Amino acid sequence: MAHEQRNQGQGQGQDRPAGGRGEGRGGEGRSGESGQEKVVQIRRCACVVKGGRRFSFTALVVLGDKKGKVGWGYGKGVEVPQAVDKAVRQTQRTSLRVPLSGSTIPHTVEGRYGTSRVLLIPALPGTGVIAGNTVRAVVESCGIRDILTKSRGSTNPATLVRATFDALARLRTREEVARLRGVNV
Repeated sequence: MAHEQRNQGQGQGQDRPAGGRGEGRGGEGRSGESGQEKVVQIRRCACVVKGGRRFSFTALVVLGDKKGKVGWGYGKGVEVPQAVDKAVRQTQRTSLRVPLSGSTIPHTVEGRYGTSRVLLIPALPGTGVIAGNTVRAVVESCGIRDILTKSRGSTNPATLVRATFDALARLRTREEVARLRGVNV
């Protein structure tokens, strides 16, 4: 009952899935100066002190301009908005320019971080984004509209985001590969 009341006050009346152990999942965020931010995960942590429990929050945020530039950030704070603001500030340091091929990616690529593996496969126009919540937040913020994905191993959102960014960083266009090899296309 208390969990339902708490969720009713958040957002614009959106129904949000209940996370375990005080973990909430966000959806669309507010528009920033450089693009659309998406809150991937919000966690609540309790520190037991003499007077009771002191709560703090962590936020995992992805920020992209939907034109090939995307970044992620992880922030901690006493309040949720403070944690989200810190995470948004950190996205500038981790931002990445992704080469796009129309509405998809140039080639198949696999990204790894820890035990998380993310496979990104280009798709035909009209396919849409076939991905889980965490990988979907990253590729949609980047501006990719048609892609197939498969995640293996750990499903921790923090490691999945980093594995997805590793995969996006490995993407090369045809012209880049030709230049690196010294071949004319």
